[in-house]
Amino acid sequence: MKKHWLILLLLTTLMSCKQPLEDLTIFVDPMIGTDAHGHTFPGATTPFGMVQLSPDTGIEGWDWCSGYHYSDSSIMGFSHTHLSGTGGADLGDILVMPFLGDHKWEPGTKENPDLGYRSRFSHQREFAQAGYYSVMLDDYNIAAELTATPRTGIHRYRYAQSEPSSLIIDLKHGISNQPREASFASMATTRWLAFVARRAGQLINTSISWPASQRLSLLTPLWWMVKSLTMRTLLKVKK
Repeated sequence: MKKHWLILLLLTTLMSCKQPLEDLTIFVDPMIGTDAHGHTFPGATTPFGMVQLSPDTGIEGWDWCSGYHYSDSSIMGFSHTHLSGTGGADLGDILVMPFLGDHKWEPGTKENPDLGYRSRFSHQREFAQAGYYSVMLDDYNIAAELTATPRTGIHRYRYAQSEPSSLIIDLKHGISNQPREASFASMATTRWLAFVARRAGQLINTSISWPASQRLSLLTPLWWMVKSLTMRTLLKVKK
C-alpha cells in the first residue's frame, strides 16, 4: 500500500510542476541589424528555412549585402533568398513586385522611383515579426504581406485601386551578382512555373558571387485569374 501511495504522490508532484509554454518569438525583432552595417534582412523566414522572403531596397554596394537597408525609402520588390549578417553579398533570387498601370520592365532608381516599378514606403507603415513582414507600397496603395514555411514563401497583395493590377516576376534580379541565363514557363492561366539556377545544372543563371554551385526552382500558384501575360527577354532564355 505504501508503494502505491508513493507512486501517486510522485505523479501528482510532477504534474503540478508543469508550466505553460511561453511564446519566445514575441521577443524577436527582425528590424535589428537592418541599419548601419548589420547587413540583416527584415523579411519572413523559419529556423533553417530554405526561403528568406524579404524586401529589396538595393542590390549594389556593401551596405546591401542582405538586399535591404533601413536608410532607404523605396522598395524594388520582394525576392526569395537572402543572406543575413554577412560581409559578402549574394542571392536575391526571383523578385516579385506588384504595381498598377502600364508595364514596367526596370525597377527605377532610389533617386527617382517613378522611372520603374519601385515604390516609396515609410517605416511607419512597415511591420516585421518572426515569420511575418508587411508594408504599404505608397505609390500604388498596395498592402504587401509576406510569410514563409521551411520551403515556401507566401505573398499576399491587396490592390485598393481600380487601375489594371500587374505583377512582375524578375528572373534577372540578384544582389550583387550577374545572372546569365534563366527559364520561365506558363503552365495555365492561374499557375506559373519559373526556374533559376547558378553555375550548375541544365538551367543556368550564372553569377560571379561566392556560391560555386546553386540551383533554384520556383512553382508559383496564383489565387486569381491572369487576364494577360507579357514576357520580355533580357537574358538568354533556355527553351
